[in-house]
Amino acid sequence: MQGSDSETMTFWDHLDELRSVIIRILVITAVAAVVAFVMKDEMFAIVLAPRSSDFITYRLMGVEPFSIHLMNTGLTEQFMMHLKTAMYFGVLVASPFIIWQLFRFVSPALYEGERKYATALCLSGYLMFMLGTLLDYFLIFPLTVKFLGTYQVSPDVANMLTLQSYMDTLMMMSLVMGIVFELPVVSWLLGRMGLVNRSMMRSMRRHAIVAILIIAAIITPTTDAFTLFIVALPIWLLYEMSIVIVKR
Repeated sequence: MQGSDSETMTFWDHLDELRSVIIRILVITAVAAVVAFVMKDEMFAIVLAPRSSDFITYRLMGVEPFSIHLMNTGLTEQFMMHLKTAMYFGVLVASPFIIWQLFRFVSPALYEGERKYATALCLSGYLMFMLGTLLDYFLIFPLTVKFLGTYQVSPDVANMLTLQSYMDTLMMMSLVMGIVFELPVVSWLLGRMGLVNRSMMRSMRRHAIVAILIIAAIITPTTDAFTLFIVALPIWLLYEMSIVIVKR
């Protein structure tokens, strides 16, 4: 399915091309995951960095020294978490190649103008997702870990956090923030389709703020108002950015 040849290709030819695309994606993703699996020390040095006060975010904020110790409770848990984390890194590293392969498969069926907008949509969507993931790793997740990991109802009750809990929270919050940061891209797409406009989004600003606070509370399961504000602020800025994008 490439160039002018796509006009003469049959359904089965397209299906065969799609199979080749899927195979290439799986191979590259698997290779990236294997490399991440082999580089275990470097990978987990990155993943586990926010549990210590040596992390760059804490040092910039002047947080008092602390360290959260993780524990393992299952016989196969550490190995399975190693596999799961390597797969996540593999998909993350291979994501530009995945997007390019899918776009390369679909683009011959698009008109020139559609291809231009599709390119902008893919690039902006990818960049916004990565921006949301980085914001979570460097700001939102560290604040959440600091609060929940050191919170005690009594000095007699010590925190014993599991590796499973730590990793699941990190991956879930990274995924959610990546999706939330797609708001300007989705707004631009809906604006191009004529489904939303600037006046509509401005009139719904109060409702949007309430929804943003609810989403922020879900993303950060803490009672800390400061952390809630830190999460809600960038989402609100994304909404305001979306209004400007829809206007243009």
